[in-house]
Amino acid sequence: MARSTSGESVLTRAMRILRAFGTVSASLTVSEIARHADLPVATAHRMVTELVELGALEREADKRVRIGYQLWELASRSSPARDLSRAALPFMEDLQAVVREHTQLGVLEGTDVLYLERLSERDAGRNVAEIAGRLPVHATSTGLVLLAHSPPELQERVLGGELPAHTRQTITDPARLRRTLAAVRRDGYVVASQMIDPAAVGLAAPVRDRGNRVVAALSVVVPFRRARGPGEPSPAPDPEPGPHAHVPVLLAAARGISRTMGAPVSGEGVIRTRGHLRSSTQPPPGRDG
Repeated sequence: MARSTSGESVLTRAMRILRAFGTVSASLTVSEIARHADLPVATAHRMVTELVELGALEREADKRVRIGYQLWELASRSSPARDLSRAALPFMEDLQAVVREHTQLGVLEGTDVLYLERLSERDAGRNVAEIAGRLPVHATSTGLVLLAHSPPELQERVLGGELPAHTRQTITDPARLRRTLAAVRRDGYVVASQMIDPAAVGLAAPVRDRGNRVVAALSVVVPFRRARGPGEPSPAPDPEPGPHAHVPVLLAAARGISRTMGAPVSGEGVIRTRGHLRSSTQPPPGRDG
């Protein structure tokens, strides 16, 4: 395989070009691709032209470039996400009919959550997750579930690395994150309030395969509603349920997807609640956060 003067293979540089296309901008100029892929403009232009000829990229009328349908077609044929999405969507649709906000499915990709599917109401609250978008595992309900069931070496890598704060509620203390992951494994779900977005609460539960391995996390995102403070008048009755009210139907949907994936989910279930439905991201009474 041909290599550049820096020692990089053509395939490595081609992957950098493809990774330049993010969820924020679906199309880029060659100069933008060169900057994102850290390549000379001439090299980027030559490789983009070849990728366009191969169908991996497409050139628009204004000369901007985007991912081509052929690349999407090839990825869709054999991707493990295909079977997972097919199993999940019927249950996600039922869950969405109850929640009427956001319902989404994510998998672990490195130390990020990669979102495969998302269903949303037209007038739903804010949600920073997008299909094919990534978010950090320590700052989302989906990520906390996936991290809690990930290999110990990955957990230690995350716990020993940087834990950036996205809001005031993001868990940035490794000891607290370790306790939270233990609570997720114990309870079978997590409620993460305002961790990635101060206007949202995320709830997530694990999805398992035939080997009983956690391969994805099913989550819902609902608006955050501030609790009444001391001395404040009682608000008018709110017909909308609190986030914890969605936990049972979330667990039922996650169990249904797991069963479809061949997981040995019995009547008792490998996913169940225990005791009071509290937020697993909050420390127990008497514990510091």
